[in-house]
Amino acid sequence: MASTTHTVWVTTGDKKHAGTDANVSVRFHGDKSSTNVIKLDKFFRNDFERGQKDTFNLSTKEVDDINHIELWRDSAGLKDEWYLDIIEVLCRKSGQKFVFPFHRWIKSGYHYRIRHLDTSLPSDTDPFKEQREIELAEMKQLYEIQAQAPGLPGQVKNLPSDENFSDDYQWDILTKKINLKLTSKIQEHFTGKWKNLEDLKNVYTKESLFLPDSAHHWKEDEYFGSQRLTKVNHSVIRLCTAIPTNLAVTDDMVKTIIEGLSLQQAIDAKRLFYIDYKDLEGVPCSGDRMLCAPIGLFFVNKEKKLMPVAIQLNQKPGEDNPVFLPTDPEYTWLTAKLWFNNADCSYHQAFTHLGATHLMMEGTAVVTNRNLSRSHPVFKLLAPHFLYLLAINSRALGKLVSPGGWVDIAMSIGRLGMFEIVRREVRKWRMDVQGTLPNDLESRGVLDENVLPGYLYREDALPLYNIIKKYVGDYLAIYYDSPQKIQGDKEIQGWAQELVKPVAEGGCGVQGVPGKGKFQTIDELTICLTSIIFTCSVAHAATNFAQYDQYGFPPAYPAAMNGKPPADKSPLKEDCVLNALPDKATTLDTMIITKILSDKGTNSLGDFEVQYIYDPAALVVVEEFRHDLKKLSLLIKEKNKQRCPRYPWLDPEEVPNAISI
Repeated sequence: MASTTHTVWVTTGDKKHAGTDANVSVRFHGDKSSTNVIKLDKFFRNDFERGQKDTFNLSTKEVDDINHIELWRDSAGLKDEWYLDIIEVLCRKSGQKFVFPFHRWIKSGYHYRIRHLDTSLPSDTDPFKEQREIELAEMKQLYEIQAQAPGLPGQVKNLPSDENFSDDYQWDILTKKINLKLTSKIQEHFTGKWKNLEDLKNVYTKESLFLPDSAHHWKEDEYFGSQRLTKVNHSVIRLCTAIPTNLAVTDDMVKTIIEGLSLQQAIDAKRLFYIDYKDLEGVPCSGDRMLCAPIGLFFVNKEKKLMPVAIQLNQKPGEDNPVFLPTDPEYTWLTAKLWFNNADCSYHQAFTHLGATHLMMEGTAVVTNRNLSRSHPVFKLLAPHFLYLLAINSRALGKLVSPGGWVDIAMSIGRLGMFEIVRREVRKWRMDVQGTLPNDLESRGVLDENVLPGYLYREDALPLYNIIKKYVGDYLAIYYDSPQKIQGDKEIQGWAQELVKPVAEGGCGVQGVPGKGKFQTIDELTICLTSIIFTCSVAHAATNFAQYDQYGFPPAYPAAMNGKPPADKSPLKEDCVLNALPDKATTLDTMIITKILSDKGTNSLGDFEVQYIYDPAALVVVEEFRHDLKKLSLLIKEKNKQRCPRYPWLDPEEVPNAISI
């Protein structure tokens, strides 16, 4: 029996229909010689099944310096499709191991040639340039971009099968919803009317649908202020440098509330902040519901707590639109806060969550697949952060944001209002401002850590941003040792052009991309890639995983309100608050959906589900990235022992790589 010359490991991808019954053949090519044709097959074993790693001990011509592998398959068998992840080859004589990352669907009859490590910039000297160009041409046909409606961000026109979840059952939102209803055993509590505000707390279990912490603090002004800094809608508060012209607040109204200071004195001391939802004015609502377009004024007190000072529920001052104050009757003030939070959560779900993460990044993922070869180092850098993004967007828009779906039922704005908010805000979103964390914080006047104490989103997100930026910069430096290499990289330049090209012309339509569609420097590309990775991981985590904490107890953050907002300061009673809140059935739906959306579905940042990077120099950078994240995780855990409230959402162990839920 001939001795083994090579051991080959073949890993089939964990994708739907990834396995194959076809016959697979390979050849190993070195600098000076090649092996004969080798058929990969083991008797009495069903090779190349989905997610399976197969081992083959081969006896063939000794080629120790393998620089590329040639692979092809036929169309035999009932299921001949095949998604190949990776082939590893050990040369027994030299002890050298060669790695050939494929990450491709293997077509019948086509001879694929993949180099060791398969990481390269496009070049005229590439021996397999034609294969690279053919594959990109196919991707441009497969990944087309369009807007679902005028003014919305670009999305994939038709979801490629390659983008489906690896396990559809695991990710079926409606199935999860049914299971939660069955296991919670609380369905019987969700009939009839609420008896009182305490009755709202009697419907929770100790297991799946537990009572959120917000239920204990939702009436408190300190908690209301904290929601701007430590919860889901963390990036709207601004330093007040002048009182908004349409906010009818006066010194006499608030002097006792802001510790005897005048409004100007509070502004000069950088202790006054505001949120202005003028962009919500005229947004359509579901059914006969209403949405306010409020202005909220907040003050940092001597205890360094952010406290609400004044709320005006609509934009135009008048007798029927008073400025509500903490000194007003208890339930009148509480109702004003509920209507403000209803506007805040409408903006959160529509843009902070859906528009600025899910939808903006979907278009980015589409143009990445269209323009960057699987061999391109930037594709390998970005791919882990797009995992399941297109699939979850397709699933969520089809099940939750569909006509008559959860958003229409459970949110004041409904799907049409949600899309209108996205339309309005996407016109203003810029990658170099809102998409670049330090610039976003600076534009809102809150970059300085001495301004707005207790801003835990800023405290944890900034070091994460810096770690990601260092990771990206160090990685790019391996492949771009001069600006000329970026300028001459036709794939990365084509990608940049489609990022900025209007959606109507088949692009992403992203504003504020560094270089404006033509990268000149490594710094420009670094900032762009950092923005994308940060948005897919950190920004989405911060806006997503605290959802049950907020929406799970509707009075803390009501997605829908009944009736009309108060038009004067007349004293209100508890039943007015109860009547304004969603009914029991809608409350249960909101609890269940936000519990599902709060579940983490993929690995922690840096622990990639699929390994694309094999270049040894790049692996060193990846390990440094993981080390930096681990150090930060330990630091945040220590901080959270002292924090009140705790802020677990941006512990790197809790931040997934991608938007997959």
